[in-house]
Amino acid sequence: MSEEQQAFDFLGAYCPIPLSHSEQIIIGHGSGGRLTHELIQRIFKTHFANPLLEQGDDGVVLPVMNPDHFEIVVSTDSHVVSPIFFPGGDIGKLAVCGTVNDVAVMGAKPLYLTAAFILEEGLQVEVLEYIVSSMAKTAREAGVSIVAGDTKVVERGKGDGIFIITSGVGIRPKSLQVSGRNAQIGDRIILSGALGEHGVAVLQARGNLGFTSDIQSDVAPLNHLIASALEAGKGSQQNAIHTMRDVTRGGLATTLNEIAAQSNVGVLIEEAAIPVNETVNSVCEMLGFDPLYMANEGKCLFFVDPKRVDQVLEAIRAHEYGRQAAVIGEVVADPIQKVLLKTIMGSTRLVDMLSGEMLPRIC
Repeated sequence: MSEEQQAFDFLGAYCPIPLSHSEQIIIGHGSGGRLTHELIQRIFKTHFANPLLEQGDDGVVLPVMNPDHFEIVVSTDSHVVSPIFFPGGDIGKLAVCGTVNDVAVMGAKPLYLTAAFILEEGLQVEVLEYIVSSMAKTAREAGVSIVAGDTKVVERGKGDGIFIITSGVGIRPKSLQVSGRNAQIGDRIILSGALGEHGVAVLQARGNLGFTSDIQSDVAPLNHLIASALEAGKGSQQNAIHTMRDVTRGGLATTLNEIAAQSNVGVLIEEAAIPVNETVNSVCEMLGFDPLYMANEGKCLFFVDPKRVDQVLEAIRAHEYGRQAAVIGEVVADPIQKVLLKTIMGSTRLVDMLSGEMLPRIC
């Protein structure tokens, strides 16, 4: 036997060609080698296919869109929801919507996403493919492309199935100044729909309610709704919409407090005007929760010039994700930056930020 054959037999005994693993994620899928490339080709490139992703480099070159008139908006987010499937959505849909909405509430048109996946050894490949296909479907609805990504695998018991990190890139006109710092005294506050549906849906999926309901998570891409609102708010000098913010963890109460602090104003909202689903309200009463602090994944706040609020509200209500939109309050002068709630009984109470974690692993 030749020396070359002996060497080949020796290496073959200790370095076999890796077996194909098509049913479960194994550590080798995160190695950067053959198994990683097979996973990328079979699942990620299949569902996320687009010309920019096909560049195949460590980064992606994005086309510049008239830098004299537009500026770039970037956001990033991580998603660790448990369980990864819940009524009305899954971690993949949540990952796309969360980042699309964060870019959109800046007044930008979301264009591109990147997605990084931390997978746990033992995750079923069919589960991963379902989640990736859900992301692709949601990205198509939002009109964005997933153009770059990364995959890592952690040992069994150290990753809880799957975590997803997404970043979003969008453009907005330089003339459009929408920010949490721009709320103005007298602005009317529009909430795009009912509170708490995502929080209740996840609780139900965890088996924490003791009963079932028809509540679905409100997780949705809001960029088209927001674009319609901005179009309705257009003016000769500036847009009637001064501030937008999606209402997620910490709920409505925390979001309003954040904006009040950023803009150095106070906020007065009316309990009777805030839309809350009857089932959500019942669950909150049973568990001692307050709907103002429940998590949402498809609701947005708009701070609007009072002269234009009716037309902006009409545009929001015309969209499928804004049919329950309502004016819930207004911005008032207050150097202490308080958020106050006028209750159904006619009294007024302070609404503070969420303290602690009401529902961990909610998004």
